[in-house]
Order: sequence, then C-alpha cells, then structure tokens
Amino acid sequence: MRKFNIRKVLDGLTAVSAAASASSAAQQQQAGNRETEIQETLQSEHFQLCKTVRHGFPYQPSALAFDPVQKILAIGTQTGALRLFGRPGVECYCQHDSGAAVIQLQFLINEGALVSALADDTLHLWNLRQKRPAILHSLKFNRERITFCHLPFQSKWLYVGTERGNIHIVNVESFTLSGYVIMWNKAIELSSKSHPGPIVHISDNPMDEGKLLIGFESGTVVLWDLKSKKADYRYTHDEAIHSVAWHHEGKQFICSHSDGTLTIWNVKSPTKPFQTITPHGKQLKDGKKPEPCKPILKVEYKTTRAGEPFIILSGGLSYDTVGRRPCLTVMHGKSTAVLEMDYSIVDFLTLCETPYPNDFQEPYAVVVLLEKDLVLIDLAQNGYPIFENPYPLTIHESPVTCCEYFADCPVDLIPALYSVGARQKRQGYSKKEWPISGGNWGMITQSYPEIIITGHADGSIKFWDASAITLQVLYKLKTAKVFEKSRNKDDKPNTDIVDEDPYAIQIISWCPESRMLCIAGVSAHVIIYRFSKQEVTTEIIPMLEVRLLYEINDMESPDGEQVPPLPTPGTGSNPQSIVPQSHPSTSSSSSDGLRDNVPCLKVKNSPLKQSPGYQIELVIQLVWVSGEPPQQITSLAVNSAYGLVVFGNCNGIAMVDYLQKAVLLNLGTIELYGSNDPYRREPRSPRKSRQPSGGMLTVASCMCGLSNLYSESVKKLRTSYITGLCDINEGAAVPEDRCKSPTSGSGSPNNSDDDEKMNNFIEKVKTKSRNFSKMVANDIAKMSRKLSLPTELKPDLDVKDNSFSRSRSSSVTSIDKESREAISALHFCETFTRKNDTSPSPCLWIGTTLGTVLVIVLNLPPGGEQRLLQPVIVSPSGTILRLKGAILRMAFLDTTGSLVPPAHEPWREHNVPEDKDEKDKSKKRRPVSVSPSSSQEISENQYAVICSEKQAKVISLPSQNCIYKQNITETSFVLRGDIVSLSNSICLACFCANGHIMTFSLPSLRPLLDVYYLPLTNMRIARTFCFTNNGQALYLVSPTEIQRLTYSQETCENLQEMLGELFTPVETPEAPNRGFFKGLFGGGAQSLDREELFGESAAGKASRSLAQHIPGPGGIEGVKGAASGVVGELARARLALDERGQKLGELEEKTAAMLYSADSFSKHAHEMMLKYKDKKWYQF
Repeated sequence: MRKFNIRKVLDGLTAVSAAASASSAAQQQQAGNRETEIQETLQSEHFQLCKTVRHGFPYQPSALAFDPVQKILAIGTQTGALRLFGRPGVECYCQHDSGAAVIQLQFLINEGALVSALADDTLHLWNLRQKRPAILHSLKFNRERITFCHLPFQSKWLYVGTERGNIHIVNVESFTLSGYVIMWNKAIELSSKSHPGPIVHISDNPMDEGKLLIGFESGTVVLWDLKSKKADYRYTHDEAIHSVAWHHEGKQFICSHSDGTLTIWNVKSPTKPFQTITPHGKQLKDGKKPEPCKPILKVEYKTTRAGEPFIILSGGLSYDTVGRRPCLTVMHGKSTAVLEMDYSIVDFLTLCETPYPNDFQEPYAVVVLLEKDLVLIDLAQNGYPIFENPYPLTIHESPVTCCEYFADCPVDLIPALYSVGARQKRQGYSKKEWPISGGNWGMITQSYPEIIITGHADGSIKFWDASAITLQVLYKLKTAKVFEKSRNKDDKPNTDIVDEDPYAIQIISWCPESRMLCIAGVSAHVIIYRFSKQEVTTEIIPMLEVRLLYEINDMESPDGEQVPPLPTPGTGSNPQSIVPQSHPSTSSSSSDGLRDNVPCLKVKNSPLKQSPGYQIELVIQLVWVSGEPPQQITSLAVNSAYGLVVFGNCNGIAMVDYLQKAVLLNLGTIELYGSNDPYRREPRSPRKSRQPSGGMLTVASCMCGLSNLYSESVKKLRTSYITGLCDINEGAAVPEDRCKSPTSGSGSPNNSDDDEKMNNFIEKVKTKSRNFSKMVANDIAKMSRKLSLPTELKPDLDVKDNSFSRSRSSSVTSIDKESREAISALHFCETFTRKNDTSPSPCLWIGTTLGTVLVIVLNLPPGGEQRLLQPVIVSPSGTILRLKGAILRMAFLDTTGSLVPPAHEPWREHNVPEDKDEKDKSKKRRPVSVSPSSSQEISENQYAVICSEKQAKVISLPSQNCIYKQNITETSFVLRGDIVSLSNSICLACFCANGHIMTFSLPSLRPLLDVYYLPLTNMRIARTFCFTNNGQALYLVSPTEIQRLTYSQETCENLQEMLGELFTPVETPEAPNRGFFKGLFGGGAQSLDREELFGESAAGKASRSLAQHIPGPGGIEGVKGAASGVVGELARARLALDERGQKLGELEEKTAAMLYSADSFSKHAHEMMLKYKDKKWYQF
C-alpha cells in the first residue's frame, strides 16, 4: 500500500510577492499533510481484461441446427460466429478463427459435440461438454468445395457432398477421411452428357441405412447402394432441386424445386413423380400446368400417428405477389396455412418428439431463423401461435444509437421497472413452455443489480436487467409519441435536420436514485421524464423553445424576447419565464422566407394518456434561426436535487429549471468566457456585416460558419446563387416589415397586377430558398456526421452505419475553428468554485471541445414551496482550467479519496396527493448528497478529476493546483473515459481509438492496466462503449449484439462458475419397437455396419492431398482451461484419470516391450547354450 505526497508541487508555485508565496506555501504544506492520508488500495494485480458474455440476435445468421435430446439450438453466422442457446439464461458464443461463413451445422445428437462446415471448405468438431466450447479437430479440404453435410443419428461417419458432385466420408471421432468415395460419374447414368451440378442433399433411407439418397442441383436424384457401390434408382426432373425430405417409412420422398413445385416420388417408381404440387400456383381451368412460382428453398415432411402428415416449406410464392412479406407455409391434410414473417427466412427446422428418423415424427414446433429474428411456431395449437421468445434478441428492433450501463443500482429499481414493463407485454402467445430447454444455469456469484439502457433510432428507450451476466428487457419507453407524426411524405415539414429517424436518441442522462430521466434527440430536442406508478392524462404537454446562438450582440428575437446579458458574479440573472406552450411559437418564418424560430418537431396539442412508467415532465426544443437549423446537442446533464437540466451544442449552452419551466441560462460558448477568452474571439452576428433592404442575404451569412465544409467551386456556385436571389429581391420589403409576411400586401391597392406578379415571384423565391435551406441543413447534418472522427480514421469507417455520434473536437473546429467551440461535458456538483472559497456550494462544471473547463455558480432558493416561487440565480465564477483535447468526463473526490456523487432527491410518487404530514416532511426534506463536503471543516479540500481526449488531471480545490497529470495518449485520442468504483476504491477507465483499454489509480493517476483490445473500426463502437462500476464494460459489437467485458481480476476468476453448462447427461430415448411381424419377416429398419464399409481395412486410405487434418486447441489443453470451480474439480479429476490412464497405458506398452525383449534374450541364450554344450573350452 503506497502513500502519496504532493510536496513536490511547492517548487512550481509562483506568487506576486514573497509574503504571498510564503503564506500560499504554508497553506499548501497543510494541504500536503492531509493529502498524504489518501491511501490507494488498487494495484495492477486487481485488473484483468476478458470478454464475459454476448447478448442479442446473432448478426447475419446463415445456419441452424437443433439437438432433439439435449434440446439445444445452434446458430452459425456469415462472420464465422457460433451462438448456442439452451434454456432461458443459458447462452454461449464461440468464434471460428478464420471468420469464414458457417454454411451448415450438425449436432452429434446427445453426444455433446457439434460439427460446423465453413465457406472456406473446413470442417470443425466442437466439444460442448465444457462451459466454453472449443474445437477438438479441424479438416481442411484442398481440392473440393463443401456444399452439404449429413450425419446419421448415432453414427460416427459424416457424409460430405461437394461442388463437383462427389461424396466423401469423414470419421467424426478421428476426423480423418475414409477411402470410400462416391464419384458423381458413377452415380449418374452413363448416357447423361452433362455434369449433374453440386450436391444439395444427402440422407439415408430411414428404413435402410445401406441406401443413400443423393440430390444434385440440376434435378437428378440417385438412390445409392453403399454395399454394392452402385445406384439402385435414378430420378430425373426438369427443374433444379433445392431440398429433399423422406417420409419416415422410407417408401416416399419429396423434393422442392426452383419453379415453386413439390414432387413426391415413390422409391421404386423412378420414371415419374407420384404427385406434383404447386402450393401457391394458380390452378388454370383448362388443365394446363399452373403458372411458375418462386423457388421453394426448403421442404420438410413430418408424419403423425393420429392424423395427416405435415408438409412445411419456405418460399414458393407466386411472382405476382410483389411486396408480400416472406412466408412459411404449413400444409396439414387439406388445410394450408401461410404464415407471414417480418424478415426473409434464412432456414427453418421442425422440432419432433423423436430423434429416430424411422418412427412417426410427431412434430410439435417449427424454429424459423429469420434475417433479424428467431421465431418458434406452435404446431399443436389451432392457428399456429408463436411462442413468447425469452431470449434478449430484440436489441436491434430499432437500430441502437446510444447506450449507458449502470452497475450497483438501488435494489428497488429493477422490480419497479419490471412491474411497469409487465403491462406492455403482447398477448396471443402459445400457452406452452419454451421448447428449447437444455443446459443448466451457472452459479450466481455477483449479487448487485445492473441495468443497461439503450436508445434507438425510432426514439424508443429500453431498460434491461443485466444482473449476473444475463439480459432481460424490463421496460420500453417511446419518446416519439409526444410529437405529431406526418400522415404522408407531402406533409413532412421541411424543418427536419435529418432525412430520416428524426426522433433518434443521441444522449441519455439518468439518475438511478431519483429515477429522473433526460434524453437528447437528433432533432435538437430534450425531454425530461419523471417515473410514476400511476396512470395520468396530460391535457397540455409542457414545452419550452430555446433560441441558442453563439452570437447575440445585435440579434433581434422575432417574438421580441430579449436575451439577458451575461450576468456579473454579484448580480445574477432573472430567469426567462416562458409559459409552457402546447404548439410551436408564433413566428414561423421571416419575411425573406427563411425558417425562423421554428422547432424541428411539432409537439402534440391534444391530451396525452401516459401509462405507468416514465411520464413527460417537460419538452425543450431548439429552434431554427434565420434559416439555419439548430445544431445537434453534444452534452446533457440532469440533477434532481437542484431541479435543473443543462445541455449544450457547438453554439452554446442552455440551462432550464424544469420545476418552474423556465430558461435560466442561454449563452454562446464565447460568452461563457467573458473577458477571459484565451482566443480573443469576437462574437459575430449574421446581420452585422451588411443590412440590405431585403432580408435574403441572411442565407449567405448563415453559410459563414460552414465555409470550411465545401470546396471552393461549390462555395462559389452557392454564393452566386444566393447573391442572385439577393439582388433580385432588393427592395422587395423594407427593414421595418422584416417580421411581417411579404405577401401581406404592404403596397398600394391600385397596383394590383404588379402586386400579384411580385407576390408570385416572391413565392417562387421563398420556395427556392426553403428548398435550399433544407439542402444546406441536410449537408450540415451529413457533414457533421462524417467529421465525427479525426481525418486519418475516416476511410476505415463504415459510412453507411446510421450513427449519431457525439461531436468530437475535430468536427467542431473544422466547421469553424474560431467560433464553434462545442460543449462536450457537463457535471453538477457541490464543490469549491473559486480559489478563495471557504465552503463548497452547488455549481455546474462545463467542459468544451477546446479543452477548457468553466464553472457556473448556482444559487438555489430554499426547498418546498419557495423552490417553485423564487428564481434560481446562475452566475459565472470566473474559474477557467485548461487541458489538452476535448473534455470528456469530470468527477470529484473528497479528502479521503472517495467519490463525491452529485446531490440527488430520493424518488417519491408525484401523482398521488400528499397529506399534511407528507407536505411538512417535503418542506423539511433536503436533497440527499452522499458528499461529506457539506459537513467538512473550512480547511478541508476536494479534488477534481478531469479527463480529456488526450490527458487526465487531478486538481486540488479550492487552490486549483494541478497535483497529478497523466498524458493518456499522444498519437490517438480517448473515446470514452469513466470514473468508476472497483474493490472499494475508484479508478479512471479509458478506451482509446487505437484499441487500448487503460485504467489509472485515483488520485495519483498511476497506470494500472493497458491492454490492446479492439481497434476502432466503426462509429458504432465509439458511440456505445461505456464503463461502469465493479469492473464492467460493454459496447455494441454488431448492429444486433451487445458484447460485455470485465477488467476486474475477481470477475475473471469467478466467470467460469457463472457461465451456464450446455451439456447435461440425458438418456437417449428408446428406439421404436419393430413389432413381431416386422421382426419376423424383415420389414423393419435395416442396420448397416458402416465400420466394415468405410474403415481403413475395407476402403483403404484416402488421398493425403484431398484434405488436411488440423488438431484443435480443445483437446486436453481445452479441458485444462475449463478446469476451475466445483465443476472444474471434477474436470481436473477426470483429466488426472485420463493422464494417469494414458501413463498406465504407456507403462503397459513399455512392460510388454521389456517382456518381449527378455523372452527373445532367453531364447537366444538357450540356443547358444545348446550349440556350445558339448565343446571344451579350448575348442571355442
């Protein structure tokens, strides 16, 4: 345990006079003595980085398999990922190193193993008997491409079909090839002149394992006799085949074709199909063939004891159903049910009661793997309802635009959110239990509640219970329902900043203790929500509009409202009390046709019914200013104890009192500095340079801040276009009439024709300028998104990724380096605001993209009724701190080095009338602040921890001396920095764009962990990466999946016990009874000794150049890796026994060799003795 002293900083102190320096040194000496008391307990051995679990729908799925005995589902993806699902809460993620697409999966049923076939022509055998599955063997085909695999039930011989039309046979135990090969030219008729195409199907006859059915893409099907090595029957059809399925009795099979037909064949009648069905074809009256339909991609043929068989198929719709959604068709007897799906079907499987293919199948459900969803259909109930999916697969229901992670929340939060979320559940699901029920849960070693909040492109917010490495949706909030939706595209207002997703969530600020929620959306809107368990109807939605500019010198607000001047520290400002509005403000456009004072979205003016859960407290919208759209919000903070919300963008900052519904502060970033601006910038007004009689020139001046965005040619073109409009429009309206409509008829009534012409002309100009301002706005939005990372990283980013990133310093400075300094961090706290402060007070710390930290003092009225009557007074403190790079995060420590959380108000129900006692209590109630600072002695101090994109600093307060500094990165920049608690201490955790995850001790900023983890490949990672307490972190690894990781050594050690087990010992069901007569006359299933056919003794060795065997890491080493915890003890014992058995085997072999050697020696000695028995010594 180390103690840190900051006496070294005394050498760097400067002062005006010797006396001043002596006194400050004395004060610092006292501070130094106190700071030595901070003992840091975190060491580098407390940290270790590892992935924990992956949640969500597998991204870009490509293959599906099910073990009917273990009841485990496997999904493979186009990126080589493997996701295994058991009972709800039992999930597993694995990854093929090559990253090649998974084309097929085959379980070794009830064996705890899985074979995967990849697009790079490799086969892999996965061991599922350990908590983290590993590859035991791999086989790489060199000369042929794999197209289809089939593994019969309870067989160790895997049939592998190839693109050339050949079939190879792999021993699954040793993962070696058999010498037995079925060549395509032997399988088809000799008279056939063309190649039959790749193999699309392989299966053995359910009643005779010696007969193999081989389907070629061209339409040829062959029944191959494995023993005699020749084709018994060949079935030819004109249309290409997509899939084949057997009837369980082995006398019929069904094929699906590319023209939307199904053909049913009798095994012993190869000349023509027994029946041809076109499920979705229109039957023509004159007996002609039905019109061709789309291909039937897959068909399954399942029988039942009690009734008709099920024929289940995907695809096959007629070509005239344009725009119809993908369908799964279930044909049962005479009824045909067409089940529409939301996304295209990747694959489907029918779940049956028996794993034996030669018994009645008794199907009970269908698993349908869609492009972006997993659906289970109940076949046993009328109407085929779907099962309620218990897995967290709806993360991507609307694209995730931001997320936040909260560990160690108040214990009553999850039950409260669950109770309001339970009312949102849909009805009409199957009443049966979820059929995928394999595996066992792991041991719960973490007891603290964890919540993940995701914000989405459609304006929805989801709360997830993430405790103990599981994930379950708790509650969904739709923020868009407060706004009017346009009925059609023509109604769409041209005030939108973005072309699509105008309600997308950009930033979430949440206080778990008070349950206050605040969100910022992409259309420059902020909504504050309060949690309530009561249903309410809001007659008029409270609303404020804020006109946020960075230049306000001689701007005239169209509604006559004067923006207050910057208050001096002594005076304070009167709040702008704005009456809550239910509709946009009065002035929607200026006389020049430019949008002005109009928000991007229209709030509903009808009563809004609000269900229990999060209910609207206040809607705040930034408005258009002289044709320039409001800039997107870059930072946001809410404080329940103060009743304030604050937000900022690249224009400035606004603070709102949400209790009084009043704007307290509305300043451009430059005005925050006052006279202390280090850049000496002058506030510029768009209308300062020139005041023409017409107002059209404001378009050009709106472009001034965007000059760096466009090339010179584009700039010239647009400037000339604007200037042309200005010259034509010169004199159209006088300055005094600027707020009036140009069509209001200010001219003489006699000149009606001239007026009409002029009005028509002005209307055209207005239309053009409106379109142009929309174009400019869209360009701004697009360019700001593209500029959200440094230039050197831009080419590697996925441009199509619909990202709404927080502005980085590069994006702001490249728009207009001098004036566009964005607000990048906000933090409410109770601390020392100035150097000479003797006690802490409520304040707001503001961080900007140019690395400046500014402090605003908050003078709050007393609680209770006075809080609603007296204004909150805000004033700048004059404190300015500087760091390198944009400010990301701020936090405060007390004298013991403990985190000082912002003050908060405990949650209480607001919609229930309070009785008198409660009112008295609420008057006396003070905001809860865990900070010990309020009771500190005058001499005690605090520490501010500030993290920027480049460095971190710890600053002693109130002296404002930097006592520790750490340059985090020189060549890259920090994307996310969080001050988090771990092992009863705190640290700073950072994620850099170069892929490094780092942690630093506090307050000394010692490096504790630096691991290269993940390079920034797209903005989705930057937008969603977040750290939280207890060593937890997460990010969106794909558009549909959340990856969780830990940087805590303790969690890494316990992870093995927390993970669920996929494999559980289960008895294989008994084989179907053959019956007396079938046994007597040989009518039952015929078995086959495959070992005799495919073994090396009979078939010989396969060509070495055909495939290469690669031993996997999942052998003895894999078991060693899995051995930890209680299960690990058994694994270790089993491993020891295996090793002991191996050694005993080796010992036995050595003993046998020694015995053989001794025996041969004794024989040799005996022969020598007989030879020389009768000879004398001198005869030798």
